[in-house]
Amino acid sequence: MALATDRATERIARVGALDEQLKAGSGLSTIERLDLWNDADLALAEALNAVYLLSEAHPDDAVREAAEAQVQAVEALSSARLLDRDLWAVFADADASGLDDDAARMLSHLRRDFRRGGVDLDDERRARVRELTDRDTELSLVFSRNVRDGRREITVPADALTGLPQDFIDAHPVDADGRVTLTTDYTDLLPVREFAAERATRVALVSAYNDLAWPENDSVLAELLEVRAQRAELLGFADWADYETETRMIGSGPEIPAFLSRLDAASAEAATVEHARLLERLRRDEPEADVVTIADSWYLLGALKREEYDVDAQLVRSYLPFDRVRAGVLDVTGRLLGVEYRPVAVPTWHEDVASYDVLRDGERIGRIHLDLHPRAGKFSHAACFPLVPGVSGRSLPEAVLLCNFSRGLLAHDDVVTFFHEFGHLVHDILGADHRWVRFSGVATEWDFVEAPSQLLEEWAWDAEVLRSFTANAAGEPIPAELVEKMRIADAFGRALEVRRQLGHANVSYRLHVDRPSDLQAETERLYSETSPVQPLPGLHPYAGFGHLTGYGACYYTYQWSLVIARDLLSGFDRGLMDEQTADRYRREILEPGGSRDARDLVEAFLGREYSFDAYREWLAGA
Repeated sequence: MALATDRATERIARVGALDEQLKAGSGLSTIERLDLWNDADLALAEALNAVYLLSEAHPDDAVREAAEAQVQAVEALSSARLLDRDLWAVFADADASGLDDDAARMLSHLRRDFRRGGVDLDDERRARVRELTDRDTELSLVFSRNVRDGRREITVPADALTGLPQDFIDAHPVDADGRVTLTTDYTDLLPVREFAAERATRVALVSAYNDLAWPENDSVLAELLEVRAQRAELLGFADWADYETETRMIGSGPEIPAFLSRLDAASAEAATVEHARLLERLRRDEPEADVVTIADSWYLLGALKREEYDVDAQLVRSYLPFDRVRAGVLDVTGRLLGVEYRPVAVPTWHEDVASYDVLRDGERIGRIHLDLHPRAGKFSHAACFPLVPGVSGRSLPEAVLLCNFSRGLLAHDDVVTFFHEFGHLVHDILGADHRWVRFSGVATEWDFVEAPSQLLEEWAWDAEVLRSFTANAAGEPIPAELVEKMRIADAFGRALEVRRQLGHANVSYRLHVDRPSDLQAETERLYSETSPVQPLPGLHPYAGFGHLTGYGACYYTYQWSLVIARDLLSGFDRGLMDEQTADRYRREILEPGGSRDARDLVEAFLGREYSFDAYREWLAGA
């Protein structure tokens, strides 16, 4: 409990003292002022990261509740500082001459933060902005808590598990009434979605998942959207999307629908062809079916890949026991990035957590914590959480993975997810050797931040990489021939997946910009019109759409980053494990953190600006 309360309270007090030094230090040089602000940034990050993690991962309800309260307190302090005119005066006219490039960038970003915080508004509007900002934090925490605690259960007859792996069936005992309990945890949802031959079973569980956190989050989201719209207007922006995109690669709110339109044009024709194949396959099982729904698509894709591409997802699973996959991800990324992971025994929030020191050339450069299995009250998706920011010569970075993998066999999609999230983790560690907290770790523009992780997914599709750590019960690694079939089969359904992501991006953008009065009807319409794979009618997926808090109107980020990631992959034309390429990638993309603009990072690695061509070729199955 102390970490959830005492640490944040002490850091908040430290920030207050540093701010008083800044306000009283009229004779301080610009660099001295920036150093004091940096000290405060470090204290705020140390406070916020710890309590935010505990609010999402600690097994004790009381600790999670206490941590949430501290998240609110720290976020409130952060926003209040950017409305403080006395603090603003310290930097408004600070002399930038003589600053090095990093310090000048820090001063420029800080001035922008104050402006975006509302410091130059009149007293009445500044007070209103502060009220709205604090309310945004409060509503976002409630929304996330409802998603985290919104776990649902259904029961189905024992014979409704036809098609599911035997280890799944064995792990779900039949009760006295001859029924089996299934939950919306990923360890149940994903296998049922992919393997359950009974359509009714798939529909029942996917329906429960798409009503996660409803009706609790209905009013929460409606108010959150209104709060953000009012805040954007007060700060002089057209809408919340315009506010968010000012600091991102895309540049402005109207560029979001323009980018989504480009994705639409690139994927529409191929998605129509793929959907026709899914519908034809569905009608073999359900002759009267006239629509493929989100409860059908994963199952049908798996069936077609098994029947037409000779890729049996259950056979693939047999080579992917969790312990080997975890060891493999550590080994592969360690060799690729020139680091070593050494297990270390340290106090953590749960016995499942495995901690490792990260070393380069025998010197510790950071620490990671892996919390990889589901439990009650824990964050229910997969994400990387910063814990301690790295600051050159002062503190070593720490970061955490929260995932929800099975303890037994994993699906190949889980392995892809593991590599993806680990990409965030190593970015946070390797990008942390900086003077300024502001640029440490995963501190790039938010629509670039997924690109390094999406790039690392490719290692989960490489036959030699997979051979290095996979093994079935007989100890045999996954055959290269099977991996090649998997790669070929993966191209089928790619356009439909883009349409699914496009649906999420449209919902994210349109709910924030249009603020419809009927969230359910508008969300269903957007999904229905975006993809030929249809939503299940009458449900409320927006209530469990956790990215609506952190990503706001900008879920487009995932496809924007993917465009860049596919182009970055072209830099590895000498092989995924080529040492020289990996070293250059680490140096040009990961290690700079946020000290340079993302466009400059990409151009430094590729030797040119990134383009849409590699993404277009990938979408075409190349």
